[in-house]
Amino acid sequence: MTSRPRSIVVLTGAGISAESGIETFRAAEGLWANHHVEDVATPGGFAKNPQLVYEFYNQRRRQLLSSEISPNTAHSALAKFEHEFDGKFLLVTQNVDNLHERAGSQNLIHMHGELLKMRCLNSRLVFDVGTDFDYDTHCRCCGSAGNLRPHVVWFGEMPLQMNRINTALENCDMFVSIGTSGNVYPASEFYQTAKIRKASTVELNLERTGSSFDQHVCGPATESVPQFFESLLRS
Repeated sequence: MTSRPRSIVVLTGAGISAESGIETFRAAEGLWANHHVEDVATPGGFAKNPQLVYEFYNQRRRQLLSSEISPNTAHSALAKFEHEFDGKFLLVTQNVDNLHERAGSQNLIHMHGELLKMRCLNSRLVFDVGTDFDYDTHCRCCGSAGNLRPHVVWFGEMPLQMNRINTALENCDMFVSIGTSGNVYPASEFYQTAKIRKASTVELNLERTGSSFDQHVCGPATESVPQFFESLLRS
């Protein structure tokens, strides 16, 4: 292991939460929890059948809040590293669950939104939500029904806080990608942004992707993440 970096950006994807029981998007079939992606994860799908979209995310929210779902050792290892690392650290996640927060992570960006938040279509104000909501739910800010949507970035929409993410990537000296296929833009180009600025790039994934990282570590996130970040702290 080389000397410890001073500024690290970590990207996490569905693979880190899959070991906690969160169902992942199955790209080969174009299905997500047995629904076609265009029906439940696009603006067009929401316009066509909002009730289906509401129920889809209500079900996912119920699962996340159930006693069966909890952070795993990979989430905990990242939180531990953040608290013990004496340099700059930013955790960017593509996941809409709250498992990183529950494990103790603090400097965190949900680039694809959050399952436990809803957004007003008129004011764009964001509210916490821990229960079901649908077309008949009255918005807290405007008082109207039918003005709320999940605070989740759908296909065709721009991810959140991209300026802050790009600034961090341009100034880091290590970028680590965990549990993501690297196929979804713009996250698929994060490692390239970091490499241009001479940062070292590391992929921790169940299987090696086609991206040209400087280092690849294959295996379950619950094994590779604690081992890798503990070795960084010791370096």
